[in-house]
Amino acid sequence: MIIVEDVPLELKGTEGIVRNEIPEAEVIGTADNEASYWRLLKQVGASGQLPDLVLLDLGLGGSTTVGVEICRQTKELYPKVKILIFTGEILNEKLWVDVLDAGADGIILKSGELLTRRDVMAVMEGKQLVFNEPILQKIVDRFKHSVSSQLARQEALINYEIDEYDERFLRHLALGFTKEQITGLRGMPFGVKSLEKRQMELVRKLFPNGESVNATRLVVRALELRILDIDNLEPDME
Repeated sequence: MIIVEDVPLELKGTEGIVRNEIPEAEVIGTADNEASYWRLLKQVGASGQLPDLVLLDLGLGGSTTVGVEICRQTKELYPKVKILIFTGEILNEKLWVDVLDAGADGIILKSGELLTRRDVMAVMEGKQLVFNEPILQKIVDRFKHSVSSQLARQEALINYEIDEYDERFLRHLALGFTKEQITGLRGMPFGVKSLEKRQMELVRKLFPNGESVNATRLVVRALELRILDIDNLEPDME
């Protein structure tokens, strides 16, 4: 194992965790910045002792992108080397996504249960995407929210009798298309007058109290009811 950590006190603590929790692990070197890491990797590689695992902190020298690039380049050069992120970046979710895209085998946040033998062995046994409780809870919460949103949308489509053409019409109105532009979409077999009638029918369905609303208010209502997914407003281009 190689440990990459730039804070001496945290490095000492991490070495203590490894020593006490994972006694079979051998720390063959430590690095506190990018240059020292590549120098160390070159040295151990020359002696035929590449690490099985790199325990990598992300916030090196005040930069979070350095850790991501170390992960990416290590995986490109040595794809068999496992990389487990051990980081105090507990709120930077964008950084988690970046390092997973860079090939990290897992992320352990420096909060909650910290690093355990179970986590390390899971990575070494080939399990991908190993997380500890804090990040795992966030993933579960996002998953539950995503599924609930999808179910709410499906129920709205059924409850308000929204067909494929209604959805396409509303979606393109939300994207700023005029009715003339919408009639020109492939597979949209309606003229402007037909779309105007469809719009009035949608108003009747979504505003049962007989309100008179314009296209903007209609689109907002469709978003409120989850008929339209605000995260997936993409046009049907030719």
